[in-house]
Amino acid sequence: MRIDTLSVFPHCYDSIMNESIMRRAQEKGVLDFHAHDLRDWTHDRHRTTDDEPYGGGQGLVMKCEPIFEATDELFAQSPEKPYVIFLSPTGETFNEAITLELAEKERLFFICGHYEGIDERAYTLADRVLSIGDYVLTSGELASMVIIDAVVRRLDGVLGDEGSAVDESFYDGLLEYPQYTRPASYRGMDVPEVLLSGHHAKIEEWRHQQSLERTLRLRPDLLDTAALDDKDRRYLDSLQSQ
Repeated sequence: MRIDTLSVFPHCYDSIMNESIMRRAQEKGVLDFHAHDLRDWTHDRHRTTDDEPYGGGQGLVMKCEPIFEATDELFAQSPEKPYVIFLSPTGETFNEAITLELAEKERLFFICGHYEGIDERAYTLADRVLSIGDYVLTSGELASMVIIDAVVRRLDGVLGDEGSAVDESFYDGLLEYPQYTRPASYRGMDVPEVLLSGHHAKIEEWRHQQSLERTLRLRPDLLDTAALDDKDRRYLDSLQSQ
């Protein structure tokens, strides 16, 4: 997969893209990442990417001209148009289903806002507008990093243990079960006995029940769309009746 970002602070990506899973994904050739500086498509000596809003108001608005000129040039470098994503608090809330959908794309292109927003005309370029939550960040770069990380770890060959992505929270619509490692006992807190038993079927059953219980307690809204069978529903009913 190729991923491009267009922003006024491209060096924000340096640390996250050169560490851990993101670095290994690039070394394996699974990810081809490019961060572009929007200022490269400005035409004044100050390299201006923003201006005062029409109609007055607080703050500055990102200009549409450099965004259009940048995409004209960068899109022409590939025979296939990338899937264009804008980051905005007004966008669709990002979730695991969108992660899996984006992981199927050949090329993603993130356009990251800053200041008070982006000239509305630039949004005609968008295939999708996404938000990572109901709050405001300093810039779209931060939000794009979250989405890129979530998507890249879903690409084939990125994770060392191919089963690890399957066991994570939200994969089947449930929160992940509790995890433990050595020592088996610490400060009076013991690892559940079933995890020390070596009985794999019982361990899997315990983990699934813990996922159901944790989801019911912390994120009951997820149960409305989770993949539940009759046994799961009976177990949840028993928890709610306690």
